[in-house]
Amino acid sequence: MVDTDRHKKQIKAQLQELHKRLDRVEETLDEPADRDLADQAIELEDDEVLEGIGRASVRDVRLLEAALERIENDTYGICNTCGTEITTARLDAIPYAMLCRDCAGAGPSKS
Repeated sequence: MVDTDRHKKQIKAQLQELHKRLDRVEETLDEPADRDLADQAIELEDDEVLEGIGRASVRDVRLLEAALERIENDTYGICNTCGTEITTARLDAIPYAMLCRDCAGAGPSKS
């Protein structure tokens, strides 16, 4: 049986950390550009990395929020494909997991 209260706390803590990360990324991206052209080139490269971090963080926020919805709907910890219970170990590692280990490892159907 999945301990949804523990996972809910874990998910909320991760969401809080992701929102802090997104705030830091946004603040950094909003900083004015340097006057030196060489420094501007470096800043542009850095901005691309930060934008990638921001996109990944937004994706993770969406996945974690969907996991919270599944907790509220009493479907958290149930594999979307086969309907079996997702192991606690898997949910500890990937709290937004929607598939059990077997279904996640099966990959797309070859039919």
